[in-house]
Amino acid sequence: MSLFAATDADDDLPATACFSVHARAEPGVMPRVLELFAKRGLVPSCWHSSISAVDRSQLTIEIQMSGLGRETVNYLAACMRQIVFVEVVLTLQRHAPG
Repeated sequence: MSLFAATDADDDLPATACFSVHARAEPGVMPRVLELFAKRGLVPSCWHSSISAVDRSQLTIEIQMSGLGRETVNYLAACMRQIVFVEVVLTLQRHAPG
């Protein structure tokens, strides 16, 4: 599946979508988040995860993905919010300087 078939990319304003996922540190959270991209034939351009809190109970995942349109970003974020143990999903779209 091509990138353009899987997304509603905007050719005029190339953007990088940034997702910040905050969840309870449970083993199933990361694969469920990654699955949302994989089943659309997408590979995030950047993925970073870390465990925090004194008791190591909090998981933060930072994801960047280029070429996604606003509708796709909003849809993916809504899907992430439905994942068990996910507490907060924040999004940001950065546009390349033009």
